Amino acid sequence: MVRKLKYHEAKLLKKVNFLEYKNENNVAELDTIRRFNLKSREEYRKYAFLANDVQRVTYELSLLDPTDPYRSEQEKRLMAKLYDLGIIDLQTKMSRLSQMTVASFCKRRLPVILCRLKMAQSVQVAAKLVKDGHVRVGPEIVSDPAFLVSRKLEDFVTWVDTSSIKRHILKYNDKLDDFDLMN
Repeated sequence: MVRKLKYHEAKLLKKVNFLEYKNENNVAELDTIRRFNLKSREEYRKYAFLANDVQRVTYELSLLDPTDPYRSEQEKRLMAKLYDLGIIDLQTKMSRLSQMTVASFCKRRLPVILCRLKMAQSVQVAAKLVKDGHVRVGPEIVSDPAFLVSRKLEDFVTWVDTSSIKRHILKYNDKLDDFDLMN
């Protein structure tokens, strides 16, 4: 049998719910962390903060008068910025921005783009390739899997010239040139 709590113990624990914990109902959070190979919960929270920021700005813009020119200008700027980042499609309406999720930001991470371009089999393999320095975006070698690829940069995701993966692919396609490998 458990003893009765003393007065000061009961006073301290009055607002604590022992039946339900904060970390218990996070199935969607854990699924997103696993699916997009996020390093930690902190990385997830950063993306959640960005998504909440977009939702908050969308809500504040919706409170303005629909005929207000400031509202239409800010909506266009927000939509253009999110479209350039690749987070939304061109046909997306402002009402859809209020449902922005962490996954919409995570879909623009470099390992996910590598999987979509069929350069890697899974997000985990792609993250390892990025960490090992096999991938470049434009002229720069990227070794951070959290790198967000914009629409403009998506076409410039390639293998590094000195990468063993690129050498293996060229050898498989009979396009390997020894002169290029020497330079």
